[in-house]
Amino acid sequence: MKTLKYILGALVLAVGMSSCVGDLDVTPIDPALNTADKALQTEDDYFALLAQCYTGFAVSGSYGPNGANNISGVDGGFSQYYRGRYHLNGLTTDEAVCGWNDQTLQDLHALGWTTSDVFVAAFYYRIAYQISACNEFIRQAQKAAVELPEKDLWIAEARTLRALCWLDAIDNYGGFPFADETASVGSTAPEYRTRAELFTYLETELKDIIENSALYGVKEGDYGRANKGLAAMILAKLYLNAEVYIGTPMYQQCADALALLDGKYSLESDYQNLFLADNNKCTNEFIFTIEQDGQNTQSYGVTNYLIFASTGGSIDTKQVGISSGWGGIRTTPEFYKKFSSSDKRNLFWTDGQQESIDDISDFTNGIAFFKFKNINRDGSQGKHDGFVDVDFPVFRYADALLMKVECAKRGATVDGALEAWNAVRTRAGISTAKSLDDVTLNEIIDERGRELFLEGWRRSDLVRFGKFTSADYLWQWKGGVKDGRGASAHLALFPIPSADMNSNPNLKQNSGY
Repeated sequence: MKTLKYILGALVLAVGMSSCVGDLDVTPIDPALNTADKALQTEDDYFALLAQCYTGFAVSGSYGPNGANNISGVDGGFSQYYRGRYHLNGLTTDEAVCGWNDQTLQDLHALGWTTSDVFVAAFYYRIAYQISACNEFIRQAQKAAVELPEKDLWIAEARTLRALCWLDAIDNYGGFPFADETASVGSTAPEYRTRAELFTYLETELKDIIENSALYGVKEGDYGRANKGLAAMILAKLYLNAEVYIGTPMYQQCADALALLDGKYSLESDYQNLFLADNNKCTNEFIFTIEQDGQNTQSYGVTNYLIFASTGGSIDTKQVGISSGWGGIRTTPEFYKKFSSSDKRNLFWTDGQQESIDDISDFTNGIAFFKFKNINRDGSQGKHDGFVDVDFPVFRYADALLMKVECAKRGATVDGALEAWNAVRTRAGISTAKSLDDVTLNEIIDERGRELFLEGWRRSDLVRFGKFTSADYLWQWKGGVKDGRGASAHLALFPIPSADMNSNPNLKQNSGY
């Protein structure tokens, strides 16, 4: 079996979507001049094309951290997939604010974005680009004249990575322009599918991947590659949020999907180990990660962004393993107060920081994060102090355990829900429960916040619990005022960018925009 390495190579992917966002000129680049059929001559060429389905989650383009960006008109760092995802799913919540005045960045925490917001558009196009990359690999592999001994496996991997993108599309934008490997590249405007239609498509696709594809078993295969554990988690997340997505609770189906993970994963003994430079050792808990390497996989997104943007004020950069801090993201007092002093996940920097955010632009206003570090377990620094080695945990077992507990509290029959709750709490060094009756839904969402902060799930969780736009749960600067205020319910979805609406008559804008 080939070992997947991030190949920042010369193969060019045909992208079927191209449009601009007004004068911001945010565009998914369509480099059709060098067609894939001319470049794909050997098995290694096809494997390199598959590798780009992975690298698209890790970097912004093909040449260095800010070179040949796949999305034009916006900084290469801003348009990186998981940085863009955090902009929309972290900065919009009680979890984080960012002090920078870059374009419309401040509008995210204020819940004040519009249809022409550059960050909303950048992630929209990044999702579309990644789907197109996976479509192109599947298309080319299916018709390959070269013998590909692992063709069925590779296609299954690309389908699973594409499914991850569709989950983000459904969660963030609802309906979305649709294309799969059967679509003609660039010939017509993509069709539009509603959120409910995409839900049905993705559910069917994931079930087929799990039951019928050549994808690895739940915990087989190389680290960092898609397997059935990843497919099961995507399906479980789809079901967990089904009441939001399609109006139908599917918590039992979520629990059934999570059961595929039973006996295959376990919790890492030390929570901090999950977020260090050698966290690739945490294969027992990690279900899927985006690999980072300070020498070979450099970007201004993913964990590089989370670490550098969280560092500023009096934080000693040597303790973080980096050269300097960007002084950007901190947490709100409402979120910070969810942690007890005895909680081992209380990984924040308080020296020189005040809890209250009187001035968002002042890094010392708000408690700083101290969770991800470019430091190995033995205390040594990662390979490079300008770019980090810390892999980003897209899915890990602790999330699955807390999902089990939530499903049980929402009426599903779940084996081991109490044990799951107590396992997560025991590792954190805080009190456990004698009965699941003692655990409330409010405690579950708080526990998810403590366990998963900076990992990109906060917005989705707040929406599911009815807290994202509600005036019943406020945090500083929610709605653009210091004490916080409720916002219109339509903001639970981001808009389709106005330029794509103008260029594709098939699209339908989300309600309220």
